Amino acid sequence: MDIILLERIEKLGTIGDVVSVKDGYARNFLLPQKKALRANDANKKVFEANRERLEKENEERRGVAETAGAKVDGAEIVLIRASSNAGQLYGSVSVRDIVAGLTEQGHEVDKKQVILGAPIKTIGMHDVTVALHPEVRVTVKANVARSDDEAELQSQGVDVLAQMFADEQREIEEAAGENRIDPTLEPGEIPEDMFEEAGVPEAEETEEGGEEAAAEETLAADAPEADEEKNEG
Repeated sequence: MDIILLERIEKLGTIGDVVSVKDGYARNFLLPQKKALRANDANKKVFEANRERLEKENEERRGVAETAGAKVDGAEIVLIRASSNAGQLYGSVSVRDIVAGLTEQGHEVDKKQVILGAPIKTIGMHDVTVALHPEVRVTVKANVARSDDEAELQSQGVDVLAQMFADEQREIEEAAGENRIDPTLEPGEIPEDMFEEAGVPEAEETEEGGEEAAAEETLAADAPEADEEKNEG
C-alpha cells in the first residue's frame, strides 16, 4: 500500500514522503495512529494544502521533546530484584518498570515511548531507548541489581557478574589447594616421605647374591639339628 507520511518514521522516511508498505502495517499501525494517509489523489491534495501547518506543528513538538530529552538523557534508574547466583532474575524488568522509575525521578514518559526489544532478565547496567518524538531519541540506564550496594558498584562501572564469577573461581581454586598434600607437587605426584609418615618400612637393599647366601646359611644352621633327630630315631 502507498501512503503519505505525516511524521518521520524510522527506516521509512520523513513527513510528506510517499512510501510503499505492507497492507497490514498500514492498516493496523500507521493509519490508526494517524502517522500516515493513504496515497490517493484526494489525500495528496489535502496534505499539500496543510503541509505548512503540519510541518510547523511537528517542529513545535520536536522542540518540546528536545527540551525534555535534555533532562532525561542519561538518567539512571535503580531497580532492585532477586536473582540466581548466575545473575538471572526471578522475573523480569518490563517497560512499565522503566516508566515507573523515570516517573519517580520527575520525568514524564509514556510507555509507548520506551523502546525495549525484550524484557530485561539479568542483573547489570542496561541501555534503554526513549523516543520522545520521531526525531528525538535519548538513552537512559536501567541499573538492575540485587541490593543497593551492588547497584552502587555497577554505577561506578564495576561488572558485578564478572566479579561474582571470579570470586567463585578463586574459592574453588583455594579449596582445591587446601586438599593438596604438597602445593609444590604436580597433580598425581606422591611425596617421597609419604610411606615413612604412614609407618610402612622401605625394602632393604642387598648386594647381588645376598638373598641366596642368606638362604644357604639358614639351611646350614638347621642341618645339624636334623641329623641329631635322625640318630635319636
